[in-house]
Amino acid sequence: MELILLRAQDAHPLWVFETTHRAYFESWVNARPDNFYTPVGFDHALQAALQLQATGQAFHYLIWLGGELAGRINLTQVRPAPYHSASLGYRIAPTHSGQGLASAAVQAMMHKAFQVHGLQRLEATARPENPASIRVLEKNGFHRFGHSRCSIQLHRQWFDLLYFEAHAQPQAPAAPV
Repeated sequence: MELILLRAQDAHPLWVFETTHRAYFESWVNARPDNFYTPVGFDHALQAALQLQATGQAFHYLIWLGGELAGRINLTQVRPAPYHSASLGYRIAPTHSGQGLASAAVQAMMHKAFQVHGLQRLEATARPENPASIRVLEKNGFHRFGHSRCSIQLHRQWFDLLYFEAHAQPQAPAAPV
């Protein structure tokens, strides 16, 4: 497995990845606008992602497995000093789920976040109905710090979200006030 920072020349394999697995991804997260799946819409989204990346506001990595694009993993909402934090999100092709790829990719991304991008804290969310994603986060040292009820609407149904965090260096418990 190899994580490669998104580049303009990755447009075609990323397009194939997103369109091939669209229905699967949309069963877990809100659908992207229909125009995302048009050549012009996809190009705009790609250029926007590259611009955010160029300014350090996001980092988009592709997960390559033996020459095949098997997933993507992103650091978004990057907040520089004094926060040094970002949100972690990923999507793995259904043909590669359940094989440890997500865990390996999150571990590699945490190294990049903390060692390459100089971040101190990562946040991630998972729905309670997605135990595999929860296991991936917990296996990589993320700790749950919150649970919001009815916080995301998907296909006209409301779902809860669990909130997780991980730090570059383990944090000592806060002293009682």
